[in-house]
Amino acid sequence: MSLLSILNLVKIYQTDEGMFGKARREVRAVNGVSLDITQGETLGLVGESGCGKTTLGRMILRLIEPTSGAITFNGQDVLAAHGGELRRLRRDMQIIFQDPFASLNPRMRVEEIVTEPLVIHGTTAANGGQATSQSTATLSSTANPHQATIEILRAVGLDESALRRYPHEFSGGQRQRIGIARALVLRPKFVVCDEPVSALDVSVGAQIVNLLKKLQRDFGLTYLFISHSMPVVRYLCDRIAVMRRGEIVEIGPAEEITSRPQHEYTRTLLAATPGPEFKLT
Repeated sequence: MSLLSILNLVKIYQTDEGMFGKARREVRAVNGVSLDITQGETLGLVGESGCGKTTLGRMILRLIEPTSGAITFNGQDVLAAHGGELRRLRRDMQIIFQDPFASLNPRMRVEEIVTEPLVIHGTTAANGGQATSQSTATLSSTANPHQATIEILRAVGLDESALRRYPHEFSGGQRQRIGIARALVLRPKFVVCDEPVSALDVSVGAQIVNLLKKLQRDFGLTYLFISHSMPVVRYLCDRIAVMRRGEIVEIGPAEEITSRPQHEYTRTLLAATPGPEFKLT
């Protein structure tokens, strides 16, 4: 059963060109993409920089508004949702950003960063208030936001000592763990992972990929994993969709795409993979 379905999704940007910007040109960042993601799977979205991967991921969450198309999440029309209805949808749809240095507010302590989604979505008052009966289920085993924050930090490999510290006191890999904790504190069903290891060293990135795999098992998550790295998506993903110039040119099981690619662009991506093969295990 599909948890997420997108149909003919299009995003067109208007750009100014020519002298004094009088000429207008359309840029199709995403051009008629259709995808289904089943519950519990990881779909890898791979392609070169600028092909529209991040735009597609953010459109799914309505962080960028599509020009046209349809998005259905858990049977609900995402593009028809507004106000409180859209906010309720976003409890189940979260994102892990690419840059762990830019995605965390440097003026907020870790406890504030991770607890903030609970406050924004009305699940609790700040500073240890009790969650409402409507949203208690979004917390793991307690209605106490402080305890929920500790639990999710432990799940991503950090301990209580992180709570009172600021982002600049952590390494890049630790910051990305904080970003993952923030995305998962509401216990979402679906997470867009927007190149979450591309800004990290290879060894640290491998740790984060393995952490994401473990968290998927522990929390029953469904991922859209955006990357430009074929070895990473081959290791982590059940299926791979190859994107080029705003379009999906090939999609299929990860093993099939990486061992028997049908599209020339997919073969080019695989040929560009550095050797020896990047090992994550």
